Amino acid sequence: MREKGALERSVKSWEELSGATEDGLALLELAGESEGAEKESLLKEARGIVGTSEERCNSLETQRLLGQEGDDSSAILEINSGAGGTDASDWAEMLKRMYVRWAERNGFKAKVVDEQAHDEAGIKSCTLSIDGPFAYGYLKAEIGVHRLVRISPFDANSRRHTAFASVGAYPDIDDSIEVDINPSDLRVDTFRASGAGGQHVNTTDSAVRLTHEPTGVVVTSQDQKSQLQNKEKAFRVLRARLYQVHIDEQQSELAESRRDQVGTGGRSEKIRTYNYKDSRVTDHRIGLTIKQLQNTLEGDLDPYILAMQAEVEAKRLAQEE
Repeated sequence: MREKGALERSVKSWEELSGATEDGLALLELAGESEGAEKESLLKEARGIVGTSEERCNSLETQRLLGQEGDDSSAILEINSGAGGTDASDWAEMLKRMYVRWAERNGFKAKVVDEQAHDEAGIKSCTLSIDGPFAYGYLKAEIGVHRLVRISPFDANSRRHTAFASVGAYPDIDDSIEVDINPSDLRVDTFRASGAGGQHVNTTDSAVRLTHEPTGVVVTSQDQKSQLQNKEKAFRVLRARLYQVHIDEQQSELAESRRDQVGTGGRSEKIRTYNYKDSRVTDHRIGLTIKQLQNTLEGDLDPYILAMQAEVEAKRLAQEE
């Protein structure tokens, strides 16, 4: 059923793109037979269709490149503040908003599974559930340490500060994929949820923390109303994490790359720099610089994701040759 759904989406996308192309050609033909204001109106409408079709075509091309196991899954996204004190915590919250906005722009559903607030501002960490086809395939390009350079709003002397936050992504697998978890390997801790919450959320031990002792993987869920619901959500995240561990073990080169990129959020590790001084964003892995910082922070990540996927595909083809 999962494969059937994916194939149906592919066929529907192709039919929609093909139909839009035919509409655009028809409008251009009519424009060629018209004059004055009517011609300009038809050309404007045709340009709109071409622009939308081009974006859709780029999206489909990216999905074509996402052929590795788990790429077509929804995603679990983790953000952790690194070096930089309060600025790093504030930066982690800015990244959270950026990915939520990216999800909204792409028609995905984003939900906070867990969040740990910082004492002064921002967040220490958070876990997001990004629900939609190929969400993980896109977001795996974001794995690594993100660096922010700006005049700190928390510095009374208005000095420039550098802050770091790390991003991790995992495929949110469904029940069709088996992940063997021995109950005796799990430690379950319960505690009171933090945050706004609702009735009973902050007055009972509804939050759940699962620790998989053989691997040391720890996940937490506190956004649900009951302990049972939080346990189910935490277990879902744990399955995704352990599944990724399994995939990484099968692909040792990928595993090494992930460890090198995500690391601990230290100052020497980075994949991308966001510089407020000249509104510049630089992806150091592919040497791409775009001077549209605000657009990027509003969720316009597709230029980086598309460029990264193209780089990966180029390397794959080079290896085959």
